Amino acid sequence: MNRTKGWWIAAGLLMGLALVAFLMWWLPVVIADLTLAAERGQVQALREALAAGQGGPVGFQAVARAIRPSVVSISSLAKIPVQGPRSRRPPMPNIPDEFRWFFGPDLDRFFQFPDPEEFTRRGLGSGVIVSADGYILTNHHVVAQATEIEVTLSDGRRFSGKIVGSDERTDLALVKIDATGLIPAVLGNSEAVEVGEWVLAVGSPFGLEQTVTAGIISAKGRSDVGIADYEDFIQTDAAINPGNSGGPLVNMRAEVIGINTAIATRGAAGFQGVGFAIPSNMAKAVMEAILRHGRVERGYIGVTLQPLTEELSRSFGYEGTKGALVADVVPDGPASKAGVQPGDIIVEFDGKSVEGVTQLRNMVAMTRPGTKVNIVVFREGRRVELRGVEIGQFPEDTPIRGVPRREQVPNLGLSVQTLTPQVAATLGLPENEKGVVVTEVEPGSLAAMAGIRPGDVIQVVGNRQVTTAQEFRDALREAGQQGIRLQIRRGDTRLFVFLRGAGER
Repeated sequence: MNRTKGWWIAAGLLMGLALVAFLMWWLPVVIADLTLAAERGQVQALREALAAGQGGPVGFQAVARAIRPSVVSISSLAKIPVQGPRSRRPPMPNIPDEFRWFFGPDLDRFFQFPDPEEFTRRGLGSGVIVSADGYILTNHHVVAQATEIEVTLSDGRRFSGKIVGSDERTDLALVKIDATGLIPAVLGNSEAVEVGEWVLAVGSPFGLEQTVTAGIISAKGRSDVGIADYEDFIQTDAAINPGNSGGPLVNMRAEVIGINTAIATRGAAGFQGVGFAIPSNMAKAVMEAILRHGRVERGYIGVTLQPLTEELSRSFGYEGTKGALVADVVPDGPASKAGVQPGDIIVEFDGKSVEGVTQLRNMVAMTRPGTKVNIVVFREGRRVELRGVEIGQFPEDTPIRGVPRREQVPNLGLSVQTLTPQVAATLGLPENEKGVVVTEVEPGSLAAMAGIRPGDVIQVVGNRQVTTAQEFRDALREAGQQGIRLQIRRGDTRLFVFLRGAGER
């Protein structure tokens, strides 16, 4: 009986210990879940209050509390192969003969070190949680070529991350961590933001996690910044520094309206009041494309575009400089099949007004291939609607080619000759190409000022096609004294230029 009783006591102790161990494991998990649930509830209530109209300078604290649980720090490690010539080895030291005798023929290898085949690059940036199950938006350059990624949440928890997809052309990437129950940010409508609106930037500048800075929207639609191929940046004066990249720019409703990506320093050491963020609408489109296809499939219509100047606009009988001038059309491309012609000015795309080349290029790129849209062009004094233009898929290995800028040189000094099959061959053009080739451009002349270069082929003067040097001179003589529009071919691209005062007397 005593033995039986002892067994029962031992069994009871073991069960008690097991229960205690289970409670010690289970209670922290439950407490953590309850704490996270409470935080989610508080953040949700706070965001709803902000969306109802609270905000302004006195609301900075509330906005910061509402967004910080959705902001993460990202550290990455990338092993980059060493390319190019190896570094020079240091000279061999002057070694006494006794040591040479001791080491023998293996002496040299003890004093020479192999060049590294790769180097390790460590990166630090920020990101914003966009789903409760661990998807995070950040910049491409934060995680580019990374072999290891570590994500630190606002509560200090650390997770290993993996790249779901990355898009260098917009400098955006999507990272995934193995976590649930996270607090995602709300992606707002970046089209609705206005210049002068208060915003907060959140991230980890210089490794200082969860840093919040305030400013305003300084400008919208910034392009030609030189950061990415597709640029439509929101400019802000909220302080952005190294480490902020990938973090959110939020409005006073705690909605993400941009992904912070870069600063303009003009050679200075740090932030100078000019920062740039990728609009949330662009970021959302890229994210959805990555989730659907694993990569971004961009729209394509097959045209070369150039900005409108006042002179070019007047030469086409068009008022203003809003729109995008079609300089060339790719044969058998979507635009060609739809009837778009060189000299058309695209003024509407899919029901939206076209302000300029950058905006149109971004709209086309963000339109899903296979989609049919309507395009309105200005042609020969009237608006022409081209219906059902089917968007093609942009070949990602094609470089984004811009139109060369005009050289602003003060003072029609140029020499031309008829384009012959032999000359065409030397220029890499089809032998049946017609026009006159520019053989010389005088510095400071009207031609130089318009950006005309030797090797350019002039094919149209005003509305008249020219195939010989004589036809070119005759067409110029008929031109007005205020200037004339030329259509030229430069390599594989056609474009328009405007010559001031080009008519001959």
